[in-house]
Amino acid sequence: MKIIKILGVIITLTCLTSCGNSASDKISNYNSISGSKTDNKLTDITSSIEDTKSNDDSISSDAEYDIDLTKMNSSMIYAQVADMVNRGDDYLGKSVKANGAFGYYKETDGREFFAVLISDATACCSQGIEFVLDGDYSYPDDYPLLGTNITVTGNFNYYKEGESTYCQLLNANMIVNES
Repeated sequence: MKIIKILGVIITLTCLTSCGNSASDKISNYNSISGSKTDNKLTDITSSIEDTKSNDDSISSDAEYDIDLTKMNSSMIYAQVADMVNRGDDYLGKSVKANGAFGYYKETDGREFFAVLISDATACCSQGIEFVLDGDYSYPDDYPLLGTNITVTGNFNYYKEGESTYCQLLNANMIVNES
């Protein structure tokens, strides 16, 4: 009986401390950052973003980019990307810089999606920002291996499919970071 109670506690703790997304779920859904996924945390982070937005210069200390995610900690990246998805009109056309792992996904209808996957501090829950390179490129010839560390810059855009909102960087440039 004691063993059953111990197993119950272990199973409960395991369920409470896991994110719930497998690596394959993260890659296949890398560009799906919808309002329904972020609504639970938006209440806590909205005031933080509002404070940051009160001074537009504080969003990025690098004047070259309107939003430089490479200079933010994982909590601020999550908050910033959630805000970009939920208030996309405020960010349309702004220049964005991000780094993370290269991700790729191909739909059954043949559409291809490329993303920079940004992991949080525990590498548990990643966020993806789709990008469309400026120029004529083909996969896999012109892209790095999946998971390669990249930096992407581009102009923010978003689009909706059904109930989901997807953000993307248009006219993007990508560089492979040295390890």
